[in-house]
Amino acid sequence: MEQSWKQAKAVFAGALGPPLFWLVLFFLVPLAIVWAYSFGQNDGLTDIAITGTWANYARAIEPLYLKIFIKSVWVAAITTGLCLVIGFPVALAITFASEKTKTWLLLLIMLPFWTNLLIRTYALIAVLRTEGYVNMGLEWLWNGMGGLAPLLGLAPIGEFQPLELLHNNFAVILGLIYVHLPFMVLPLYSALDRLDKSLLEASLDLGAGHMRTLFKVVVPLALPGIASGVLITFIPALGAYLTPDLLGGPDSQMIANVIERQFKRANDWPFGAAMSFLLMYLTFIAIALQAVLSRKKPEAK
Repeated sequence: MEQSWKQAKAVFAGALGPPLFWLVLFFLVPLAIVWAYSFGQNDGLTDIAITGTWANYARAIEPLYLKIFIKSVWVAAITTGLCLVIGFPVALAITFASEKTKTWLLLLIMLPFWTNLLIRTYALIAVLRTEGYVNMGLEWLWNGMGGLAPLLGLAPIGEFQPLELLHNNFAVILGLIYVHLPFMVLPLYSALDRLDKSLLEASLDLGAGHMRTLFKVVVPLALPGIASGVLITFIPALGAYLTPDLLGGPDSQMIANVIERQFKRANDWPFGAAMSFLLMYLTFIAIALQAVLSRKKPEAK
């Protein structure tokens, strides 16, 4: 006996009900409360009066905070671009690897997800600090060159000066790349793995070199994966808090660090809520742009 559509809809509604209730109660309702706070002002030490004011949004776009917004977008854009430059060859190598090797390479890409972000960030601090592994390696090479200089008839070199690799913009961008690179590689691999390999062979047989085939065939066909990778890398990098907080210095703070200070230290929840939703509006704009671009089909030539 065939099941009617009404019965199927009832089963679907029964399956959807609990997770939908959970989503509304623990995600949409708190989000709506914070959104309402963005139109309020402090009324005493603990109370917030919802007055419908736009003063918090007006304050959030003042030059001081607007500069931090722009810097956060710039840092996230640099991080996303470098992740794309590094991740595309990695995804391409995984795509054309043997099945056994591909499994191990994918495992290595996903391995960082098995470790807490805080632990990974402290591990990066151990690598970059003044007494870290990078400076230790460079000091060893420097001392080795110093020992060879007299034998080669060269003037002796001075004492090694450790590089300042921590608590600056370089450390923040490096940390963001370290954290978000897998988010770029996996969508790229998913798109490249679905490519019709015969198109690549046809391009090479018709006289196009490997580089021309890469930019004229592979990259256009992988654009959906590139757009997805850019989106899911840029958005978390834009709202990153822990990495700039631990690896950055006073001039390396991003917008999420400013929002955190409003909620904790300044106790200005309405202003922090307004800045949070400005960040969310930027996220919605990025998603909308990605959706528009993904709908556009390349014109036939």
